[in-house]
Amino acid sequence: MKKTLMALFLAVGFGLAACPVHAAPLKVVTSFSILGDLAQQVGGDDVRVTTLVGADGDAHVFQPTPNDAKALKEADVIIVNGLGFEGWMSRLIQSSGSKAPIITASQGISKKLNMKEEGHKGHHHGSTDPHAWQSLANGRQYVKNIAAGLAKADATNAHDYAARAAALDADLAALDAWVKQQIASVPTEKRRVITTHDAFGYFADAYQVTFLAPTGFSTDDEPSAKEMKHLIQQINSGKTRALFFENMSNPNVIKQLATETGAVVGPALYADALSAPDGNAATYQAMFKYNVTELVKAMGRN
Repeated sequence: MKKTLMALFLAVGFGLAACPVHAAPLKVVTSFSILGDLAQQVGGDDVRVTTLVGADGDAHVFQPTPNDAKALKEADVIIVNGLGFEGWMSRLIQSSGSKAPIITASQGISKKLNMKEEGHKGHHHGSTDPHAWQSLANGRQYVKNIAAGLAKADATNAHDYAARAAALDADLAALDAWVKQQIASVPTEKRRVITTHDAFGYFADAYQVTFLAPTGFSTDDEPSAKEMKHLIQQINSGKTRALFFENMSNPNVIKQLATETGAVVGPALYADALSAPDGNAATYQAMFKYNVTELVKAMGRN
């Protein structure tokens, strides 16, 4: 009888050992909504993503809370944009006491745009334009970095991260080709847009569109009288009729330009933040599809 019970216990023990143990999802904290979406697409059910600056949020003026510090303290992985975009992040990580590894999504992008070279003012980000995600080629590098970072932190699910990243990379490559095709449908001399702040430098470089903005790289900058005069001249000369503000920006400056010139303001573009899940730009891919559709439509009026 004792031998029978011992055999039963051993059999049950070996059976339990053979059953796969479902690990808890990797706790991932991302700095803003675009990174949150990419992390979720790559991570799938293997991650639980917390995003500090959420949908329609403005990372330029973000004020962290104690809950944000708590999320970082408990994180297994932290994902940031880099390039000086999150000026508050290093201080917040330090104050939280987090020891989580940091994935810099922009690491290794092939071409960093310099503000001085592009003719912009320095403003709050230093010398480099941080909005690298506005080129889909860079977006593909973001995906590669995120997948590698998640796999390093969670080797058990590395194959799944790689598979999702490969599928997403193919999706972004196809979307990049579509964007180029759509922009090419607009005559070169009409590819001009005025937006609230300088967030589309990488888009401009990748897709050959000229963007003008009354403010610099930070949404809390104020345009100078000289800048406003230049933009009003651009509009009144008939060269640029496409005016947009961003979903996370104050639209008053663009509305003032429209009032003084009679130009039509288009719907909000998505630059530094995605929309809510039920909005026009709930994902990184949806953001590009929506923005490009509206830009092409508006530039046709130039």
